[in-house]
Amino acid sequence: MSRHLITLLWRTLALLSLALGLLGVFLPGLPTVPFLLVAAWAGSHGWEALEQWLLQHPRWGPDIRRWRERGAVPRRAKWAASLMMALSAAIMLVLAIPLWAKVSAPLLMATVAVWLWRRPEH
Repeated sequence: MSRHLITLLWRTLALLSLALGLLGVFLPGLPTVPFLLVAAWAGSHGWEALEQWLLQHPRWGPDIRRWRERGAVPRRAKWAASLMMALSAAIMLVLAIPLWAKVSAPLLMATVAVWLWRRPEH
């Protein structure tokens, strides 16, 4: 693959992730910061100006830097993610979906919640 094509792919991933992250600002249940983490990571491979903009952003920069430096997740974000996963699991229980989905998705969410709460906070 040519270097130009690889850079274009990194930039496409960065833009898509940035768009999803910004959409998460307005749509409850769609996370913002995880998509911005991916956008910054992809930007570091093919769009350093975007990466620097995200790292220096007054609202999201500290969260991105905290994750990069220590893998830390603020307690508020842990609570928000856990509550959204619990709400999602409760909604799945009343929906007419296959039993395997009603069981496996909440188990996956519980696994993610355990991992998330084991992350440092500061």
